[in-house]
Amino acid sequence: MTEIEKLLKEYLDYLEIEKNRSPKTRENYERYLRVFINYSKAKNVEDITTERVKEFRVYLARQEDLKKITQTYYAIALRNFLKYLVKNDYDVLSPDKIELPKIPKRQIDIIEYADLERFLSAPLQNTLRGLRDRAILETFFSTGLRISELCNLDRYINLDRGEVSVRGKGEKLRVVFLSDRARAALKNWLEKRTDTLEHLFVSLSKSSKLKTQSSPKVIGKITPRAVQRLVEFYRRKAGIAKKITPHQIRHQFATDLLVNGADLRSVQELLGHSNISTTQIYTHLTNKELREVHKSFHARRR
Repeated sequence: MTEIEKLLKEYLDYLEIEKNRSPKTRENYERYLRVFINYSKAKNVEDITTERVKEFRVYLARQEDLKKITQTYYAIALRNFLKYLVKNDYDVLSPDKIELPKIPKRQIDIIEYADLERFLSAPLQNTLRGLRDRAILETFFSTGLRISELCNLDRYINLDRGEVSVRGKGEKLRVVFLSDRARAALKNWLEKRTDTLEHLFVSLSKSSKLKTQSSPKVIGKITPRAVQRLVEFYRRKAGIAKKITPHQIRHQFATDLLVNGADLRSVQELLGHSNISTTQIYTHLTNKELREVHKSFHARRR
């Protein structure tokens, strides 16, 4: 094992144990850093030079299918690896030598409210699958959960209080709230379940009908991929042309709050964003004050 391979393993262990990063984050960092190590043929810390880093970034920029934001992730991973090495007294290239590229602001594409209502109401309510799916969609829109957070919800929640504790990114706890519609949908779903699994949402066999006499076949905890498929299914069923994903329902949740007057800091807390700058991507869609200024003062002479 080369020196760089040994230090990479130590760094990844540090991320997971000391920094409490998720296994997925560890996996991503390892992938980004291994691409650099393989391309640069680095074996020791001395091999991480300004020249090799520049050559690597030119290589990334010339990959036609690699988005600018993904290129930034490679740069962030390399910078953070170098910061770790500096912290542990290795004489390496300064992390500050790696500048991050400027990324255009993300464009949040949301659907009209009437389309959203049609989408949320699309699941039929005479099958167990339909009750589950309505509960999933209403919970998404009521809470703004990430897909992994929704899949990991515990079955035994207090519907009377309408509050759910969620463990999000970085193992941080936050509280999200259930609307009356979400609570009703969850109550209907839970009342018809016959399994004893602890997960709030489970995968069902295709023959699982409310009308069947036998107990529905439960496959296990619902997977993110299964949730993505059901969101796409109901988008098509509702006749909505625009793309809808689980994460976009999170965007709808944040936008709905801001449009109706919620402050940015509160929305940040509800979304579980560590930095408010992440939440600010929504403000260009929802600045009510600017809209009122335009309405009051634009073209008054006409």
